[in-house]
Amino acid sequence: MFKAALAAICVVAVGSLSGCVSSDGRLDAYYLVGGVEDGDMLKMRAGPGTGYNVIAGLPNGTVLRVHSCEQTGSTRWCKATLKKTGDLTGYVSWAYLRER
Repeated sequence: MFKAALAAICVVAVGSLSGCVSSDGRLDAYYLVGGVEDGDMLKMRAGPGTGYNVIAGLPNGTVLRVHSCEQTGSTRWCKATLKKTGDLTGYVSWAYLRER
């Protein structure tokens, strides 16, 4: 109940994913990729940072299950799984995640 209330407060107060994670740092919810420029894709990486290999390119509208997020440098990276296949997991920048 507490986690649901916290999520509702975050959505109303902030209107985005930023800073709205449960006390244990987990999200465990579905989000859409959004805000990626036309002709580009969100890079899913093997780890939380630009120094990790790109494992997939995700266009706007891709549905991801976000498990958790962590701050690395100036970017918040989220561990996510591609909903369509369920077997591709990597890290994406939270700045490109939108409520589903």
